[in-house]
Amino acid sequence: MRGHPGGEENSRRMIALSGLAPGASILDLGAGAGETVALLRALGYEAGGIDLAPRGAHVKKGDLLRVQAESGGYDGLISQCAFYLSGDIPAAFREAYRLLRPGGVLMYTDVCFAPARPIAEAAGFEIRYYEDMSALWREYYIEALWRGTADCCGIKGRCGYEMLICGKD
Repeated sequence: MRGHPGGEENSRRMIALSGLAPGASILDLGAGAGETVALLRALGYEAGGIDLAPRGAHVKKGDLLRVQAESGGYDGLISQCAFYLSGDIPAAFREAYRLLRPGGVLMYTDVCFAPARPIAEAAGFEIRYYEDMSALWREYYIEALWRGTADCCGIKGRCGYEMLICGKD
């Protein structure tokens, strides 16, 4: 799994940091090929995913800015490298907040041109864990450039990569 910086190891770390026990319902926002969904299911979670272009089992077509699901319907959400691509990061955090039940957890990593923490807090989240993972992003992106698989975004300025574990309390 190299669809995002850190691959499966990073996904496992986020899941562990979430504190969610197996059996919890988790939705992957921007699930792509469903690698993280498959990992979650193998670990005993009730997991599914949505993506604009779904490519895997247990991944349905859906827009993370307008998820066709009941408010408060999930124990956890995971999103890796998807909020930025949505084009509206604040709206993505607001929708994530809507989807979580009270006590739920959002596991988030993404590229950022401005800190994500204040955006998450403005949506109502409590930040339980924060990590600047920009060094990992640089390594991942340089490798993608080398392989010829990088998709340049055309934005100039400091580009970072952050992990947030957010609670809805």
